[in-house]
Amino acid sequence: MERTLAIIKPDAVAAKNSGKIIDLIEKNGFTIVRMQKMQLSDNQAKAFYAVHKDRSFFGEMTSFISSGPVVVMVLEKNDAIKAWRDLMGATDPKKAAAHTIRAQFAIDIGKNAVHGSDAPETAAQEIAFFFPDLK
Repeated sequence: MERTLAIIKPDAVAAKNSGKIIDLIEKNGFTIVRMQKMQLSDNQAKAFYAVHKDRSFFGEMTSFISSGPVVVMVLEKNDAIKAWRDLMGATDPKKAAAHTIRAQFAIDIGKNAVHGSDAPETAAQEIAFFFPDLK
């Protein structure tokens, strides 16, 4: 079994789509190992996205992710990282397949409803960031 981090971002939480997204996660065979609703501080957002600190969108991204509550989850499934990224859909919701979360719930490329780890190493780091007690 593989684990990945998933975040329902502030846009989707504010639109009251968290339950619908969690339902899709479970219907697609993921086990939710841990889940927490929280609001990231500016410092937490900057630490979480530190890998992008030199990119032009860093400030906008950290400001957005800390703008309202998020739902942070650890998902488990065979090939969880790829399966979650497939279910999320393309970053740009206009390019996302119809059945994906972003096609259904994202506002635009910046307010794209969900986040997911992109590799096993990233997943391990991201899970430890939010849930340091999980092994």
